[in-house]
Amino acid sequence: MTVTDLDGRIAQGWGGTNPDGVHVNVLLAERGSATAASMTSTFAGPTTGFTPILVCVGPDQPSYETVNPPTIMLSKTAPETELLSSLVSGACQVGIAQAVLDTVAADLLPADQSVLVFVSLWLNPEAKSHEKVRDAARRATAAALRETVLGRAPEDAARLVADRDRLTHPFYGVV
Repeated sequence: MTVTDLDGRIAQGWGGTNPDGVHVNVLLAERGSATAASMTSTFAGPTTGFTPILVCVGPDQPSYETVNPPTIMLSKTAPETELLSSLVSGACQVGIAQAVLDTVAADLLPADQSVLVFVSLWLNPEAKSHEKVRDAARRATAAALRETVLGRAPEDAARLVADRDRLTHPFYGVV
């Protein structure tokens, strides 16, 4: 599979259990593509409560290192408390970094700047555990990355088509 084949691939993943669960959407883009341009426009246009973060890791700010492939993280909801802000910027960022690097270690993505990874995340507003949230973000992102690169099994698509009249969602019918 080439980098061009990955451009525009998108998937979702869930990790953990509530209240420390994390849901992500992942989008891959080839550097220089229209998809990448859209992602970088999002990165360059923060709004109150929704500041995109270039995923980096390190023991302190002077030691930060960018994860490759470059990964942009954005929360789907504005963190309402200091704890939630810390969980998004800390635990979620580390878990996402670990998942991206796991994917590189599995030879599914290159460790360079030819591909950009965009991760949009939802963190339960009742989350409290840094470790559980980090693990949940890692599992959710790993699942979504795996699906973006490898696709889904044909039987999964067939099952959804067959069950289309019985589909449901936790927010369906909720007022």
